Amino acid sequence: MTDVSDAPTEGADAAEQHEVRLAKRARMLEQGIEPYPVSLGVTTTIEAVRQAHPDLEPEASTGETVGLAGRIVHMRVTGKLAFVSLQAGSGERIQAMISFGEVGEESYQELKDFVDLGDHLFVSGEIIASKRGELSIMASQWQVAAKALMPMPNLHSDLNEETRVRQRYLDLIVREQARVTVRQRAEVNASLRATFAEHGYLEVETPMLQTQHGGATARPFVTQSNAFGTDLFLRIAPELFLKRAVVGGLERVFEINRNFRNEGADSTHSPEFSMLEAYQAYGDYHQMADLTQELIQKAAFATSGSHTVTWADGTEHDLGGQWDRLSLYESLSDACGTTITPETDMATLSAMAKAQDIEVAQPTHGKLVEELWEHFVIDSLTKPTFVMDYPVDTSPLVREHRSTPGVVEKWDLYVRGFELATGYSELVDPVIQRERFVEQARLGAKGDEEAMRVDEDFLRALEHGMPPSGGMGMGIDRLMMALTGLGIRETVLFPLVK
Repeated sequence: MTDVSDAPTEGADAAEQHEVRLAKRARMLEQGIEPYPVSLGVTTTIEAVRQAHPDLEPEASTGETVGLAGRIVHMRVTGKLAFVSLQAGSGERIQAMISFGEVGEESYQELKDFVDLGDHLFVSGEIIASKRGELSIMASQWQVAAKALMPMPNLHSDLNEETRVRQRYLDLIVREQARVTVRQRAEVNASLRATFAEHGYLEVETPMLQTQHGGATARPFVTQSNAFGTDLFLRIAPELFLKRAVVGGLERVFEINRNFRNEGADSTHSPEFSMLEAYQAYGDYHQMADLTQELIQKAAFATSGSHTVTWADGTEHDLGGQWDRLSLYESLSDACGTTITPETDMATLSAMAKAQDIEVAQPTHGKLVEELWEHFVIDSLTKPTFVMDYPVDTSPLVREHRSTPGVVEKWDLYVRGFELATGYSELVDPVIQRERFVEQARLGAKGDEEAMRVDEDFLRALEHGMPPSGGMGMGIDRLMMALTGLGIRETVLFPLVK
């Protein structure tokens, strides 16, 4: 009996196996056996067979013949009977029994000579239950569906994190949580789209390559277009194009797509990330907060069956109910014991920041206030919370507050201690927007690489009249973090790593 359930996967052993498997491939071709056939007689899936036959009695026969395929994750070969465990992409498994008596001497010898762990194998035969009651396929024929030239990882030990993120295909093969996370992300995106459809939103796509970046304060990636003979920017946000769509009469629009920001990478940031943005004519930041809460709660229900989500570490977190809304200035004042308002002078704010060892590049009133708020308040937010009414100078695309001078109608949503989403009552006055852009350009001239530029085409669009609107943006990767408790590299299928 030969048991090949374990295989070396690293270093010299892996290199040796690679050479052995290359030699097997060559011998298969010499004997007229195709290691990568173009088609197979697949009639069903492992999942479908398991669903159709959940409780066969031991040694039961169904009389039903099927053809299916999967990756070999366990293989035990005896003198005249081989037991092969086949795994589908979903992780579902089924046993194939390949017997000397059923397939013949030549075919059985080829199985022993050419088949390894990790190979994709096609089997055709009757659905039965083994003596132990295990659902099985008694093969009447088999065929290599794809020869694996590299050995399988050891299924009895965890892959290290570096291997998981650099070779996600291996992670998906061996780890259930990796497969679950991918399915959950798909369920989340489907839920988001369904909720938008319920509210009459239209999904659109806007340019990834832009002649001028804007819509956020961030450092862009720059590339060169040979066709146009000019620099282009990978977009940092879709906002300005989505607003152009609202000007054009598309009153409720959203987009789920990629953003790119040439900045640092850590447990909550990635240079490339998936972003949701939505804009609603005749809405404001209160309505967008309501919508955002609904989007997240329905996404939680889609993945967990309730508003209480269970993170990867086993802890439960309730995302249900009505979420708190608190003032940024008031919460900062309460936390630091000093009254801070939009009129608080720079000297006072700078002294407070220095006392807390807070350094701010290109300091402004707003930047200092926000850094102080993060220092004093953010750790106290244990439940989902909308932090409302931000400084004017850090929010160049946001309408001034309708009743409170010196702040804008903006909120940031904090979940799990990090910013998950943001929402505005949008600035639609083209004269004020130009003034804001000019001020941003002044900051850029002083060395602020994240400052916005004056976008004349966008201003021209605003001058044609944009209705009062609310807007929101939310990172899909961060939403997955909030729903699963995983780090950003685990929620992204193929993350960028150094």
